Amino acid sequence: MNTGITLHDSIEVAAVQLNTQDDLATNLSTARSLVLEAARRGARLVVLPENLAYMGPEDGKRAVAQPLEPGHAIFESLAMAATDADAWVIAGGVPEQSHDPRRPYNTCAVFAPDGTIAAKYRKIHLFDVDLPDGTRIAESDANLAGDEPVVVDVDGFKVGLSICYDLRFPELYRRLIDMGAEIIVIPAAFTLTTGKDHWHVLVRARAIENQVYAIAPGQWGRHPKGRTTYGKSIVVDPWGEVIAQCSEGEGLCRATLHRSYLVQVRTSLPSVAHRRLR
Repeated sequence: MNTGITLHDSIEVAAVQLNTQDDLATNLSTARSLVLEAARRGARLVVLPENLAYMGPEDGKRAVAQPLEPGHAIFESLAMAATDADAWVIAGGVPEQSHDPRRPYNTCAVFAPDGTIAAKYRKIHLFDVDLPDGTRIAESDANLAGDEPVVVDVDGFKVGLSICYDLRFPELYRRLIDMGAEIIVIPAAFTLTTGKDHWHVLVRARAIENQVYAIAPGQWGRHPKGRTTYGKSIVVDPWGEVIAQCSEGEGLCRATLHRSYLVQVRTSLPSVAHRRLR
């Protein structure tokens, strides 16, 4: 049967690491520059981290929340970046207006190379924590949660979408592989406290147990309100190996993902196929 989808054996990807602040225009300009740089270096799929458009006081986030539609700054900037780069751009987490003016969605938007939105995922698990270092974050006070897992086709590869705190909920990723995911994206703004102990462990675990590639771009450094994020944006293969990683500061890392290797892993150690509980 002809599905209309061309299957490629490989895809070049990039994970972009940002140090987002509270100026929307500057943040979007920086993200665009790094998308174009990634494309110049061969990336066909570029993944941006959570909070790429704004990190600062919640009143500011409400103020910059917009519909993800033509005529609005966040949409226009990311759509233009995708078309100018001739690449897929996954905008890891942007404030999308909801029916509640005080609580936008935290939305992962997938822009196709023609600038249209191919898919949107609204973050399901919201980060409400009191951390040992005194950091208190109550994401649900300022965001609405989504409720639908999403998998999107990117050049014939099935890509499952998630955002940051979702990483701690393995049942979401089981749902994504049941929906056909071969790659998962985990755009994040992991705090320094949690990141140094949990980031690599959790990303590698999700890749290993689901036998998928994982692209996990993060925020790095200091942000308004005293928040500090971990960075260490990574790409992980289905065996759990870190095959690319960002250093300190803003930048990007690149990797080539091979479907043949994913099939090899799933065939030689078919743990996903051996599941007994659903």
